[in-house]
Amino acid sequence: MTAIPQQALPVAHDIARTLQVLGGSSTIRQPVHTSLDAHDLLAQGLPAKVLERLESAVSFHGDISVSFQKALGVSTRTMQRHKAAGKDSLPSPEQSSRASRFAEILGRATAIFGSRAQGLTWMTQPAIGLDQRKPIDLLATHVGAEVVEEYLSRIEYGVYT
Repeated sequence: MTAIPQQALPVAHDIARTLQVLGGSSTIRQPVHTSLDAHDLLAQGLPAKVLERLESAVSFHGDISVSFQKALGVSTRTMQRHKAAGKDSLPSPEQSSRASRFAEILGRATAIFGSRAQGLTWMTQPAIGLDQRKPIDLLATHVGAEVVEEYLSRIEYGVYT
């Protein structure tokens, strides 16, 4: 079996869209050219500024902070500590991975529904295809996030059942 060179693993459109939701090059200073680069970035921990950026992106959309914090696996106090520590603060790899997953789903919902506001509205409303659960509440677990992604795929391709 031959190894595939790293440059043969280009960053997929989904990864590029996710990085934009996370703040792009102004927030993530490390270049991400491959899926393995994205893995390495998440393994070391995203800059805390990413959490702040995501929090501010969802905060204009009403009081969803509890659901947002559950989805990312962070408490209010943890968010405050990251803000106080400034640029040297790094969320754990688990929190970074969950933030990336949240951004990936938000980016995809934004693309499907036409705007970030509409994507967030969809994420915070009970969905028939999710047994009247809010997609944002399902992001607290890996399995729940997969269910939300599958549901988004069905919406994207017009399969609502």
